[in-house]
Amino acid sequence: MRQRTAGVKMSSRIPQHIVIVGASLAGISAAQSLRTHGYTGKVTVIGDEIHQPYDRPPLSKDFLLGTMEEADLSLIPSTEEGEDIEWRLGTPAVGLDADDRPKIHLGDGRAVVADVAILATGARARALPVRSDLRGVFTLRGLSDAVALRHALAMAKKVVVVGAGFIGAEVASSAVRLGLEVTVVEATRSPLANVLGTELGALCAAQHHRNGVRLMAGVTVEELIGDDCVEGVIMSDDTFLPADVVVVGVGATPNVEWAVGSGLSVDNGFLTDASFRTNRDNVYAVGDCARVYDEISGAHVRHEHWSSAAGQGNAVARVVLGLPPLRRPAPYFWSHQYGHMLQYAGRHHDADHFEIVEGDPAAGKFVACFSDTAGKLKAVFAMDSSKVFAGYRRTLG
Repeated sequence: MRQRTAGVKMSSRIPQHIVIVGASLAGISAAQSLRTHGYTGKVTVIGDEIHQPYDRPPLSKDFLLGTMEEADLSLIPSTEEGEDIEWRLGTPAVGLDADDRPKIHLGDGRAVVADVAILATGARARALPVRSDLRGVFTLRGLSDAVALRHALAMAKKVVVVGAGFIGAEVASSAVRLGLEVTVVEATRSPLANVLGTELGALCAAQHHRNGVRLMAGVTVEELIGDDCVEGVIMSDDTFLPADVVVVGVGATPNVEWAVGSGLSVDNGFLTDASFRTNRDNVYAVGDCARVYDEISGAHVRHEHWSSAAGQGNAVARVVLGLPPLRRPAPYFWSHQYGHMLQYAGRHHDADHFEIVEGDPAAGKFVACFSDTAGKLKAVFAMDSSKVFAGYRRTLG
């Protein structure tokens, strides 16, 4: 049985029923944290997918390679852990009344009324601005996407990955390991530069070349060719790339449309304060669908990373229960590409000083730091150097 927190005093105004809209990592983390912190009221989790809650990062890696199966992805490791939660899976939320007690309208015509609603509806993969309804064209966001893509890769020879971000790079890495011919195309001149900076972006992009993947940067997709099944891609420079499979990884759009008319403030996600509260009483938002106010930058920020979703789920549970907040760590994310572990923590700006402090990028093992003009560490990046990275990460707090 899950261990519950002992000796922690909660607020006397504890809600009797908490509904979590979205069986995402952030939503499941919130549900489990409520129980861990001793909450004994009713918890209902609403999810549009029929699958039991699952972990998404392996979908682009181990699951595509066939080294993990659906059962290995479960976020509910035992039946016992989920028995004190009411599950409403395969039933999307289609509306929200938030004037009094939150009332969530479901796609099957029913509704759920609760004292508190935590919105964790995640995000969906962004589509290309060209016709992409051909068979053999995929996005990768959920388990059903991964199942279909794994089947297609098993029969493919040539793969084009649109987007050189982390999802695109991970899919390319998996496809190469499956023995396929892979081309990655990216609209920006410097892949990952907007996330990691120009220097690190270039070092990560070099991994594609080292592993036999063709990288085309600074070009966009003009047209997908094929009658019923995709046969190739025409690029903005008129290059034709033959393809049996096209994987689109060009970002994600937060799932907020279902709450139109609720009065919630929305701007590329549900806007919240630093404690995940929306502008409606007793309605909170976390994970990929939320833009949370960041007190350091003074702006609303939407993080699409596993560690952020898990941390926000735990943090919002403490807020709802009236528990003291925990110190929040610096932003952190990781990626597995071409057999390498990439890790980043902190926040840096273009003006910060970049320095390789250990190792050699050419050898595929190094640590790099970003520091401000006063020499203060702002961010750290590592490739296959987890122990050294952990030390710098602790310095970041």
